[in-house]
Amino acid sequence: MENKLKKSLIAYLFILPAMIFLVIFVFYPIVASIPLAFYDYSVVGQSKFVGLANFSRAIHDHEFWVSVENSILFVGVVPPLQLLSILLAIFVNRKIKGISFFRVLYYIPVVTSMVAVSITWGWIFDPHGLLNTFMIEHGIFNKPISFLNDPRFALLSLMFITMWQGLGYYMMIYLAGLQSIPKELEESAYVDGATRTQALYKITIPLLKPYIWLCTFMSILSAVRVFDVVYVLTNGGPGDATMVTSVYQFQKAFTDFNFGYASAIGLLVAILTTALSILVFIYGGRKGGMSYY
Repeated sequence: MENKLKKSLIAYLFILPAMIFLVIFVFYPIVASIPLAFYDYSVVGQSKFVGLANFSRAIHDHEFWVSVENSILFVGVVPPLQLLSILLAIFVNRKIKGISFFRVLYYIPVVTSMVAVSITWGWIFDPHGLLNTFMIEHGIFNKPISFLNDPRFALLSLMFITMWQGLGYYMMIYLAGLQSIPKELEESAYVDGATRTQALYKITIPLLKPYIWLCTFMSILSAVRVFDVVYVLTNGGPGDATMVTSVYQFQKAFTDFNFGYASAIGLLVAILTTALSILVFIYGGRKGGMSYY
């Protein structure tokens, strides 16, 4: 018993530094920002209690709802596209020479700074960049397209960059899922005359359900919190075409110095995100075999 208690204490000591950082830099700022939502906060002057005025302002703020709409579009497009990672995982799960190189290659964007990724894609999407040059030289475009400055393409371009960077991350999770599936199941299906496609839909995909729901859940949270790529490449523009809630909140706090209103926006978004997460998790728990513990 004493030995078991000693092992538990050692385990808690290992996670203690991480918990201290989480409390100081994550949990405390979240809790401290809640009272700000009820104040007209001034950095240098006297703050004034305004009750629910900041929330009322957000509800009647057209730009805020545009940012919510764009965030919902992100959630509606990016998480479904992460399912393409399953195809990548199936590809790199094969035992062929040099496959480890491809696993590393696809994972490199995950460990690369989103700022560096954004700047690189900014060069590629530039009217005089690599993509436009290639398309014009091959007769696909007649003239350059300003992907990041045209409201028709700006949000889609940012969605593509976000999805591209996350593919390797979700690929590794799906790869772990594929390698946990007993080979005997697929081999038995082939002996019974099943094709590769039938084995994929009847055996592999059903057994990957917990991983699919886990990746979908994490992808939704990432899409709601998307910030770096938008802030670096468009800062919400052109107009409000790429304005998302995180960038709008940041602008209200650190450009307009309206911390009270920014806190109210953050609290509203947190409530919406929590409700969405609970719904996805409950549905995923029922359909995907995810556990609640």
